[in-house]
Amino acid sequence: MVRKKFTWKQLVLSAVLAILFLGNLTFYIWYQSESIRLGYRIHELEMKVDNLKEEIKRLETRKEALLSLERIDRVARNELQLQDPKPEQIIFENQVVK
Repeated sequence: MVRKKFTWKQLVLSAVLAILFLGNLTFYIWYQSESIRLGYRIHELEMKVDNLKEEIKRLETRKEALLSLERIDRVARNELQLQDPKPEQIIFENQVVK
């Protein structure tokens, strides 16, 4: 049986091709895993955006409830003991005081 001998050129070329193949394979695996990781991150951020939108709606509803005229009138009368002004307490703009 005769053993075929490889030249140095063939060995170097084979090594370079093997390194290039392994480099491409490594890059492909990294790219795929990074794509999956970014997909999970995007989904996580979309969920966070949805939660924040719901919180904004809830806070806007609460703001509207707190700023309602009925509530302000009730707090002014019951908690702050405010009353409607008497006619002599009302001063109009451009009114001359005698």
